[in-house]
Amino acid sequence: VQLQASGGGLVQAGGSLRLSCAASGDTFSTYTMGWFRQAPGKEREFVGAVRGSGGGGYTYYSDSVKGRFTISRDNAKNTVYLQMNDLKPEDTAVYYCAAGRTILSAIRTTRGYRYWGQGTLVTVSS
Repeated sequence: VQLQASGGGLVQAGGSLRLSCAASGDTFSTYTMGWFRQAPGKEREFVGAVRGSGGGGYTYYSDSVKGRFTISRDNAKNTVYLQMNDLKPEDTAVYYCAAGRTILSAIRTTRGYRYWGQGTLVTVSS
């Protein structure tokens, strides 16, 4: 599986961005798709995830983005999205998409995902 993230950019606080992650392969619908982010000098952290068809398509979010970010997937387009609203300067980071046959207990961890995209930079100005 190859992943290509896009959609990052510079936005003012309170603004919105939508990130996309296009995946190769014909089994996309079966993968859990996750979004992580990494700010300078910090560890990569979980943002959100959406289960594959076997997991009912349920979504999960970190507390820091719940209510502001929405993750969705379009299996016909092999694409997962991260809609980010009410952005804050602390959301500034490189955002990565990831894919895996992820068990529920690992869905918020980097070890739960086998495949990673290259990252897209989101900068939120105050």
